[in-house]
Amino acid sequence: MNAKQKVYDLELQLTPHTEWSQKFWDDLTPAKDRVSHHPLFIEMANGKLSLECFRYTLLNFYPLVAHFPSYMSMSLAKATGFAEQGVTEARNWLIQNIKVEERHLEWYRDWAGGFGLSVETLDAVRPPAAMNAVNHFLWDINYRGSLAEGIAATNLAIEWATGDWSIQVYKGIGAYTHHPEVHLGKRTIAWLRAHAHYDDLHPHEAMELIKRICDGKPDLQQKAFYAAQEGLAYYELALDECYKLQKKACA
Repeated sequence: MNAKQKVYDLELQLTPHTEWSQKFWDDLTPAKDRVSHHPLFIEMANGKLSLECFRYTLLNFYPLVAHFPSYMSMSLAKATGFAEQGVTEARNWLIQNIKVEERHLEWYRDWAGGFGLSVETLDAVRPPAAMNAVNHFLWDINYRGSLAEGIAATNLAIEWATGDWSIQVYKGIGAYTHHPEVHLGKRTIAWLRAHAHYDDLHPHEAMELIKRICDGKPDLQQKAFYAAQEGLAYYELALDECYKLQKKACA
């Protein structure tokens, strides 16, 4: 960690939850858990997800990973009212993390490549509607919604659930090394390793920004909560659709 990063970390210190922000976090947890504890991720983590379904998952969630910096950039475009509470901190945080997200696309491509998916296949994917709905929602909420709604839906909801399930999958990914069509190494697990380790702070930082932007604004608090809740609902919908393939294979 360099000096600039240390200074940045000091600028966004996490603060104790207030009554409304604690309720926001607690009320959102069940929706987050339905995603992070979804049967698809459980079977992925214990090595029981079929290779066909694993590839299908990696392929059709690729646009979510590939477009994530774009969603964040639309929120960044709204972070211009520096006299408003939390806006400067949100701007700095979004810039910092958009730069981090730049690397994630290549890491995800390496992971998919280890499971036999080429970059050409990934770039040509057209996910089924139920799996692509989360992308349409995130584009819409970051384009049309407020700064708080965009951060809530994208950086709190999606990153919170993803960080949780990534920890378990990272621990169990070695179960696939026996498969002749799977090639795992340092590069191919970089995306998982990143999300299972340093990304665990991101949702807490996102919640801190929501607290600062929405403090004293009950209407905005409610809108931010609904945006996060809806983002998780679309995430769950995508997983349900994807898992149909596994259930069909096991029938």
